Amino acid sequence: MTMKLAVVNTLTRFGADAAAVNVAAAADYVAQAAAQGADLVCLPETFPGQWRAPITWTPVRELADIARSNGVHLVGGFAEPLDAAGDRCYNSLALFGPDGREIGRYRRTVPRHAPWIYRGGEYWDFDWVPADQLPVFDTDVGRIGLLMCSEVYAPEQPRILALKGADVVLLPAGLIAPERLPAGYGGALYQTWRTLAWARAIENLVHTALCSNIPAEGYKGFSMICSPEDILLEEHSPGVHTADLDLERVRWLRKEHDRNIVGESPWRTKPGALRDWRRHEVFAANPILTEG
Repeated sequence: MTMKLAVVNTLTRFGADAAAVNVAAAADYVAQAAAQGADLVCLPETFPGQWRAPITWTPVRELADIARSNGVHLVGGFAEPLDAAGDRCYNSLALFGPDGREIGRYRRTVPRHAPWIYRGGEYWDFDWVPADQLPVFDTDVGRIGLLMCSEVYAPEQPRILALKGADVVLLPAGLIAPERLPAGYGGALYQTWRTLAWARAIENLVHTALCSNIPAEGYKGFSMICSPEDILLEEHSPGVHTADLDLERVRWLRKEHDRNIVGESPWRTKPGALRDWRRHEVFAANPILTEG
C-alpha cells in the first residue's frame, strides 16, 4: 500500500484580509496537489485559520469544501475558540476526507506552561489552552497521526501515535525557515528541528512530514518528508511538494527483527524498534520512566 503525500509551504497573508486570501490560497494549493495525484494534503499550522484574538471564525466549512471538491484527504489548521470572547483557544488541526466529512481533530497538547507560546506573538496572539488527547485516524489511505510544530521535540508523542498504529505522523509547523527570519525568531533551532523530524521516523518506524508558513516573499519555508530509512523530500520553496510513502514497508519493518544476515542487509534502519527495544522489565525497574 502506498500513499502520495503532499506538504505545502504556504505564502501566508497576515492582516485584516487574511481569512479570504488564505482560504483562496488553500484552495489553489490543494487543487495543485490533487492534480499531482496526492492522496493526502497537509497545510501548515493554523492555516488558513485566524491567528490573532478575538478568534471569530474557523475554516471548517471551507476546508471541508476544498477536500470534497478535490477528492483528497486534507489537513488544515486554525485557532479554535473556547469562549465567546474568542481569546482562549485550542490550536487545532482537522482531518477531512475526500467526501468533505471531518474525520477527526487534533488539539495541541504541549508544552504544559501555556499560554506563553502564542500569547503576544508577532504572528500568533491568543490564549492557548493545551489539550491531552493523541488520536490516530483510520482512513482509506492509511492510519494518520497529527502533531504540531515544536512538538517534534517531545519524543513520547510520536511514540504514542506509532504504538497506536499510525503509518504517518504529520507535524505541520508555523515559522521555522532557515534564512531571512523575522526579528527575534529562533532560527537557530533549524538544524535540530531537521534532525528530529527524521529521528522521530527512525525511532518509531513511521513516516513523518512537516511544512510551514512563509510570512512574505523572499523568506524560506521548510517542507520535509521522512521514512525510517530515508529523507524522501526536503524543500524550502513555496508551493506543493510531494513524495510517495510505502506504508507496507513500514509495517514490515515493525514486524521484522534484527538477525544475523549474510550478504546485503534488507533494511537501512533498525527493524522491530517498537517491540524489541521496549522491555517492560526495564520500565518496572526504573519507575522514573513512567512518572510525571
